[in-house]
Amino acid sequence: MYEKTFSLDEIDLVAKELIDACGKNKKLYFYGPMGAGKTTLIKALCKQLEVQDTISSPTFSIVNEYLSQNGNPIYHFDFYRIKNIQEAFDLGYEEYLYDTNYCFVEWPEKIESLIPNENRVNIFLKNIQNHRNIKISIQNGL
Repeated sequence: MYEKTFSLDEIDLVAKELIDACGKNKKLYFYGPMGAGKTTLIKALCKQLEVQDTISSPTFSIVNEYLSQNGNPIYHFDFYRIKNIQEAFDLGYEEYLYDTNYCFVEWPEKIESLIPNENRVNIFLKNIQNHRNIKISIQNGL
């Protein structure tokens, strides 16, 4: 388990450290209350992965697809607004969570029963005054 408290000025460094720590694990699940910085950290991760697109929360669309500099897709989910598991099935979540590209998932607790346990990176965020605390757990990491 990796844990760190950081300021927003350090978020790019934290994003780089996170990508390095994940290795080949490309399915990242972001837990934390509203306003904890999930989307902000995902923006920093996308910056490290050289995404050229505008990064925004897919709160209403549920999933956004970005392209990295090398043309690989990166998927960004926000399951906050789904009402039941069937909505994840309707999106075809399996195609995203079981492929080899990066997949960043906000509010994974809404689809917990659908998430594969192997090669999974759980990221727990919370606010501490003007800082963020991050805890990272890699399950069956490579």
